[in-house]
Amino acid sequence: MLAVALSMPLAGKLGDLRGHRRVYLTGFAVFTVFSGLTAFAWDGTSLSILRILGAFGGAATAPASMAIVMRHFTGDDRVRAMGWWQLVGAGAPVIGLAAGGPVVDAFGWRWLFIGQFVFALVALAIATIVLRDSAPHVDAALDVRGAVTLGLGVVSLLLALQRGGSTGWLQPFVPIALVVGAASLVAFVRVERRVSEPLLPLAFFARRNFTASVLTQFAANFAYMGSFIVSPLLVTDRFAFTTGGAAAAMAIRPLIFSLTSPAAGYVAVRVGDRRMSVTGVLLVLAAMVAFAVAAATDTLPLVFVGLGIAGLGMGIATPSLVSAVGNAVDSAHLGAANAAQAMIASLGAATGIQVLSTAQEAGSGASAFTVAYAVAGVMALGAVVSASFVRSAATPRGLRLARAA
Repeated sequence: MLAVALSMPLAGKLGDLRGHRRVYLTGFAVFTVFSGLTAFAWDGTSLSILRILGAFGGAATAPASMAIVMRHFTGDDRVRAMGWWQLVGAGAPVIGLAAGGPVVDAFGWRWLFIGQFVFALVALAIATIVLRDSAPHVDAALDVRGAVTLGLGVVSLLLALQRGGSTGWLQPFVPIALVVGAASLVAFVRVERRVSEPLLPLAFFARRNFTASVLTQFAANFAYMGSFIVSPLLVTDRFAFTTGGAAAAMAIRPLIFSLTSPAAGYVAVRVGDRRMSVTGVLLVLAAMVAFAVAAATDTLPLVFVGLGIAGLGMGIATPSLVSAVGNAVDSAHLGAANAAQAMIASLGAATGIQVLSTAQEAGSGASAFTVAYAVAGVMALGAVVSASFVRSAATPRGLRLARAA
């Protein structure tokens, strides 16, 4: 996840400068090659390294695909299109989760990556034929200094968070990593102010919808993905689920997320991005409350309620939040803007996983889970606040109603 998050800004900007189709196909090809190579990993370390290298290529596909879709759909059609885009992004893991266990049991783990290689190769061939290119923006140098300072800053801060939670906050490494992370991010801001084609134009953050949306995505993914890691532990520890049973139960959440997103895109055209965003993250907050009560009272049905409404909430909110960012910038910067929001959402997920895992491991029994979900609930409440600042784009229906009034 960290490799993907760090690669996205560079890939997104490269798409703006050199063409999103080229970046998408190149990244997909790298991912495909390393998927095949992973099947031949000889130990755990080599498997992890090959997956990380593949992730660097795969990271290019998310902002590039979002930019390609947004370039070909505008206005109300854009939020509808992003609803279908989210259907695939949230639904594919459910298929992988359902198919992965039986494949491993029947044939062994290497066949997971052999199958992934074959499917990716077919998809790459289709993409090469059907995707239309977007004209490069300018023939400018890539902001490598921005990429290095941003990467160093984010990695240092996340390492400090991880080590502090696992070995203690007074270890010498932790304050050193915090200082390095903060100094690197300050350096990143200075670099971005000086270069002609910044990796992440800081002017984006002066735009209300951009800032409100990315903050909401960070906080919502913190709660959503953090609780997604803790919930399997809850059902195995408190309700005696098997590992397979826990995996099947967890599939409820991304399945509902996936199935909700397309409909949410169409509803957003009628009611507006702000209402959809606020409603969605309110449901995520309600899910965290349900999880916390379930842990405190050993009430299994509430776990399933939480899984269902968490998926429903993210499915409702995400198309509008993603579209709000795209609508806040001009088409020449769609790659950079989409990469920024994807990176921030991924960092929210990675941070939530680390913080909630640490909170759960620090305690014992039901109270440890309750505390973890309470932390997630606070972040979900923050998402509700930031989502309330999202402005709805004017739709034809909205314009007609305004004129009638």
